[in-house]
Amino acid sequence: MELHDLTITNTKEKFKKKEFSSLELTKAYLERINILEPKLSAFLTVTKEKALEMAEKSDKKMAAGEDSPLLGIPFSIKDNFNTKGIRTTASSKVLDNYIAPYNATVVERLEKAGITILGKTNMDAWAHGSSTETSDYGSTKNPWDISRVPGGSSGGAAASVASDESLAAIGSETAGSIRGPSCWCGLVGLKPTYGRVSRYGVIAMASSTDSPGPITKTVEDAALILEVLAGKDSMDATSSSHPTAKYATQMKKMEKSMTIGISDDYFANVDPEVTEKIENAIKLLEKKGHTVKKIKLFDPQKSIDVYTILMRSEVSSNLARMDGIRFGNDRSFFRDEAERRIMLGTYALSSGYYDAYYKKTQKVRTLIIEDFMNAYKSVDVIIAPTFPTTAPKIGILGDNPMFGEMMDVLTEPSAIAGLCGVSIPVGFSKEHLPIGMQIIGPQFGETTILKLAYQYEQETQFWKEKPNI
Repeated sequence: MELHDLTITNTKEKFKKKEFSSLELTKAYLERINILEPKLSAFLTVTKEKALEMAEKSDKKMAAGEDSPLLGIPFSIKDNFNTKGIRTTASSKVLDNYIAPYNATVVERLEKAGITILGKTNMDAWAHGSSTETSDYGSTKNPWDISRVPGGSSGGAAASVASDESLAAIGSETAGSIRGPSCWCGLVGLKPTYGRVSRYGVIAMASSTDSPGPITKTVEDAALILEVLAGKDSMDATSSSHPTAKYATQMKKMEKSMTIGISDDYFANVDPEVTEKIENAIKLLEKKGHTVKKIKLFDPQKSIDVYTILMRSEVSSNLARMDGIRFGNDRSFFRDEAERRIMLGTYALSSGYYDAYYKKTQKVRTLIIEDFMNAYKSVDVIIAPTFPTTAPKIGILGDNPMFGEMMDVLTEPSAIAGLCGVSIPVGFSKEHLPIGMQIIGPQFGETTILKLAYQYEQETQFWKEKPNI
């Protein structure tokens, strides 16, 4: 079967028509993984036996007339989600031999919906990065050009879907870790509103911004997965009881045109090829009847300072539990990137500096939140490039410890404000590297951003173009 033609929607249709079984599909993905992994290094753990067992169970359920939203669909899971009985490392040797005793809520809900777990994917260690180069297990390669990075920290998740090693993936985003790798790998990456999806069982990076979400081929697939994941979780006090929706159904109903906000500051210092593709996408949406309005937003460059202090402060607190006593290896196994973040975060929270750094940063964060709230009084969504460039060569991290923050500059403000956003492919560079556009919505505006993303996708179908690997 041609795996690159499959989406969740048409796979479920083919299951019903008995064109192939879940077991046959799973075997095809496992074979694909076996062939491509020496090139890509997208997976840290491949759960072959578990995958075959789950697929067989799915086939028995289908034969008995049972159904569930994602029954028989092969998934990859980012390795910072606890998976019961499966090694969970967060790509750090500190947790090299850690076997999770329970499932993260996201994994629990996906399993209840019927997925097949193919394995756990590579990432920047502890999610510290935007290239997957900080992984203690080596960098994942971008399927569009294996000399380039896939983005991060969910680089392995994105590479697994772009290369057809998996039908869909689960990632997590703190400032750009879903939207960024989706952009550089030519995929759809949905970052839900903070609290829309439970963080329980996710190895924490920055607890006030961490947001689990799907990485998929199509907008509809992302919407279907969000329906499974969204909702209050009693195990996560930060999860929201805000009503969920039938996102995949509602997104297909464009009842009225939208007002799209554009801020020039989000196009400053952006590669001309990226700008050109975003502008073409905006023109297409105008032709579909939507209105474009120029707005002035808080300069995204300033969000780098805010995010750096907030994130490193929370990192230092969260990694304090990784002491080698309760689980994992001792702190000598931390590598340079984690040590740098722990040191800066501890400094920002220390006596005599807390008010000057962390407290002041929280005040600026409030200004960013209010700035977005004011913008949404006159616009429905905001459109901007996802990343300012196409995927760079492996080694870009080098001596630039701020590389991640610089790449995430356009996604950081909305993450800091807890907003929802989706990155969708809008074309390719002259070197045939994917370019992504993000649609940012207000808190709990997932239906709105998915509607616009879906309409654009139906007009362009960029997702059908695949890398040659």
